[in-house]
Amino acid sequence: MSSKSAEREISTLAPRETNVLFGHREAEATLLGAYRSGRIPHAWLIGGAQGIGKATLAYRMAKFVLAHPDPSSSFVQSATTLAVDPDHPVVRQVVAGSHGGLLTLERTANEKGTLRTVITVDESRETIGFFGSTAAVAGWRICVVDTVDELNANASNALLKILEEPPARALFLLLSHAPARVMATIQSRCRKLPLRPLSTNDVMAAASEAAGLDASDPGLRQAAAESDGSVSRALTLLGGDALGLQQRTLELLNALPRVDPRALHALGDALGLNDRVGLRAFVDTIDRWLTGHLHAPDAGANLPRLARLAEVWEKINGAARETEAFNLERKPLVFSVFGMLADATAGSPSQVR
Repeated sequence: MSSKSAEREISTLAPRETNVLFGHREAEATLLGAYRSGRIPHAWLIGGAQGIGKATLAYRMAKFVLAHPDPSSSFVQSATTLAVDPDHPVVRQVVAGSHGGLLTLERTANEKGTLRTVITVDESRETIGFFGSTAAVAGWRICVVDTVDELNANASNALLKILEEPPARALFLLLSHAPARVMATIQSRCRKLPLRPLSTNDVMAAASEAAGLDASDPGLRQAAAESDGSVSRALTLLGGDALGLQQRTLELLNALPRVDPRALHALGDALGLNDRVGLRAFVDTIDRWLTGHLHAPDAGANLPRLARLAEVWEKINGAARETEAFNLERKPLVFSVFGMLADATAGSPSQVR
């Protein structure tokens, strides 16, 4: 892959800035139909793999509702998509993060400027003041949680209190990479909207739109084909030697519970301290491998092993977020990840040194 592609990968449109939706027409129609009915559920749990467009769909819905606050209007009743004119004042305000009717809960930077590893309870409590205030546009107040997976326990409970007694014209759009693992009490108060991975052509089109890439670039097609329907994964694979790192990681995963310390040392060395693209490729490959095992047809045949893998998944994601947030050495993460996976797959302490 060219260095030019890697540079362009870094500069992409954020979901709130994106005005085009690729794929997910059924999900979009479901949201539009519910809104048009005048009886839209107050909370939605939008689930699916990372990078397939969950946030793009959520912000698209938020823009539409805030721009057209009356679901019974002739415009809404005749609409076929959630598209809003990019020049509409609401769109400009949402893109700028300045619309008074929209609150986003996501990981923020701490006092040192480092991105936190979780969404804190104080941030979650912002919903209390937000939904208790006078709405900015015709009573609609919308909260996008990106993602609910990153809420710590206290933050989840704080959000739950608002979900249990929502005010009128409140709309929650909760995003999750693993919706089945969301707190059961939160799940029970949401309408579930699962999204499927995108087609290769949709990944190429979305990546081209988000990063200004040439849709006919052979490198983009290769990355899209390897992305499992995820735009963010395709963009990650375009950077540096991400495809090579992915293959090396997968070979080590497929050898579990046996581990090769020399290979782990080499992989750790390949993940340079400031190589965030390589780190994302490594973590993403681990995540895909675990997801495949957790959802395999015969996964339920060994419930203790399944439970161990699920627990390890949470620990790995937490360790990866911490490593990226504080730009820690990569090699300890590599050894820790494969140590945990070896234990989980073998059911006994690993011998990684």
